[in-house]
Amino acid sequence: MKKGVKKALYYILLLWILTIMCYPIIWLFFSSFKTNTEIFGSNKLLPSSFSLRPYIEGWKGVGNISYGTFFKNTFLMVIPTVFFTVLSSSVVAYGFARFRFPLKRVFFALMLSTLMLPDTVIIIPKYMLFRDFKWLNTYLPFIVPTVFAATPFFIFMLVQFFRGLPRELDESAVIDGCGSLRIFFSILMPLCKPALISAAIFQFIWTWNDFFSSLIYITEVRKFTLSLALRMSSDVQSATSWDKTLAMSVLTIIPPVMIFFFAQKYFVEGISTTGIKG
Repeated sequence: MKKGVKKALYYILLLWILTIMCYPIIWLFFSSFKTNTEIFGSNKLLPSSFSLRPYIEGWKGVGNISYGTFFKNTFLMVIPTVFFTVLSSSVVAYGFARFRFPLKRVFFALMLSTLMLPDTVIIIPKYMLFRDFKWLNTYLPFIVPTVFAATPFFIFMLVQFFRGLPRELDESAVIDGCGSLRIFFSILMPLCKPALISAAIFQFIWTWNDFFSSLIYITEVRKFTLSLALRMSSDVQSATSWDKTLAMSVLTIIPPVMIFFFAQKYFVEGISTTGIKG
């Protein structure tokens, strides 16, 4: 009896903490069905009546550009960025973890030192460089750097994972006639799936929520991402339709939340382990 009461109190505490942490999202969801007057004129969590009008009207977007276009733009930017980030970071991490070459420790230290460099410090040089390349108002400033493993956080994370894999696997593959690329793609990459999925989730959420870089590099409304579209919807008129903005905010957070919950098994495993399970 005492053990059952203790367990019940434990679950009640967890539920209370969960409610506090998730309340902003809960409020956002229910407020997306309210009118502007009800959002600011009532303290009730539930709307007086559920209406899909904010979603229908909000999806129309601004002018002739609907939120379908903004979603498409965001996916066109996010998917290649995530793919090239995972691929390039894993290749570089494989090199640091498995090969010996001159100045290896120096290069690794330089790579780690960039983790301490805020992005705002290099935003002006990057902008001038991309301007000279004629990449402004495109998604190339987001995609091309990831091709060259420009995110040291993921390199460091994957290096630790590669180091946890037994070198005997490489030696056995070499005896069987496998080269470095075959070892990487056929043996190590499948074993690193949790770490790769963790890196993909991180990069997806960071790029999906990125507002500052999108604001700097993208100027044409038709190429706006969701973060810029939400900001624009509160600027187009003096009286903001917050019901529509909140409704589109709910739709905007659905993809990253779904990806996290569907891949949370690999995400937790990739963060908590540094090797293979027996």
